[in-house]
Amino acid sequence: MRILIVLALAASVVGCTRWSMDHHLDEAYRQYDYGNCNKVMLELSQVDRKSRSRPYVQPEVSMLRGLCLERQNLFLDAGQTYEFIITQYPYSEYAYRARARLDTLQQLGHYRSAAVTAQPQVAR
Repeated sequence: MRILIVLALAASVVGCTRWSMDHHLDEAYRQYDYGNCNKVMLELSQVDRKSRSRPYVQPEVSMLRGLCLERQNLFLDAGQTYEFIITQYPYSEYAYRARARLDTLQQLGHYRSAAVTAQPQVAR
């Protein structure tokens, strides 16, 4: 009987962490819709703290962080955030979306990728 109580308590703690993380992520999206990027960053920080054992959440968190950085005209930071997503999670949906955002930033002249700006050295 004690084992069942311990297992039930452990399951409820894990569920509470997941619920709390989802709540903060939902609130971050709500605040993004309202245009309140300061609150978005705060909520995403809460998600980061609660999602350390759930790395599958990181690309979504990074994508929303990049979008908010763009909204604040911090294009270099946003571009580097998108590049992080592409290198760390290359086969995720968010890598595809990050590539599209990088292309848009480059076309608008707001960002140049490190791969684009690096000039090859010619041996003389």
